[in-house]
Amino acid sequence: MTTLLQTTRRDTYTGIRDPRLAAVLAAEDDAEETGFNPLERISCRVHRRWLHQCVHSPAHVISVTGHRWCRNCECPASVSVDELTGAVTVHCLRCRRTPDSPATRQIVRCCRASLAAAQDGRR
Repeated sequence: MTTLLQTTRRDTYTGIRDPRLAAVLAAEDDAEETGFNPLERISCRVHRRWLHQCVHSPAHVISVTGHRWCRNCECPASVSVDELTGAVTVHCLRCRRTPDSPATRQIVRCCRASLAAAQDGRR
């Protein structure tokens, strides 16, 4: 049985052309209500896109947790996603090194999963 909250969420994503993305957005929203970690999402509710398509946005920098953040330099890190090869790289904008943290590994893992889910929808 679909709850009113779930119906409202699904209606929120009706304007999205990719039905798989809309379904993943709604499913991840629902999962968060039961304890799913929002930092494990492969879709972005803020930008209404796959994570790998918008992770470069300043909205995805979380210095407290180290997401897109170089703790050594205390500045944002850049994320690049190559949709052809599936490569995901994170580099500090100041020192050019990859921040070695669980948060960086999580970003790479989630971006790869996002890319795979988006590509599955195109097949």
